[in-house]
Amino acid sequence: MRAAQVRGMTADQLNDELLKLKKEQFNLRFQAASGQLENTARVRQVRRDIARIQTIAREGAAAEGAPKRETKVKVESKAKAEPKAKAEPKAKAEAKAKPKTAAKAKAKPKAKTKAKS
Repeated sequence: MRAAQVRGMTADQLNDELLKLKKEQFNLRFQAASGQLENTARVRQVRRDIARIQTIAREGAAAEGAPKRETKVKVESKAKAEPKAKAEPKAKAEAKAKPKTAAKAKAKPKAKTKAKS
């Protein structure tokens, strides 16, 4: 389907064509999954036709004065931004993750002895 053909359609025709193509895309996906799809290039054609119709429909809506989709972007200054939490050292993280047994928790560490010369 050419863009010139799509531009010549009314909004209702565009919606009908879009619905038809989406149904075809659904059926093509099932055929591909079951191994019955013969023309694999048709999947790509349908996907592009859907995109073409949606693009031209959006252009037509913008030309008629329909409001554009607004994107809200938050801009924070560095002064207001919260500082990132520092990562704990690996030994501390492992110690927190492994619970100590009762015997190890009560046992006192052994003192180091000096070797006699």
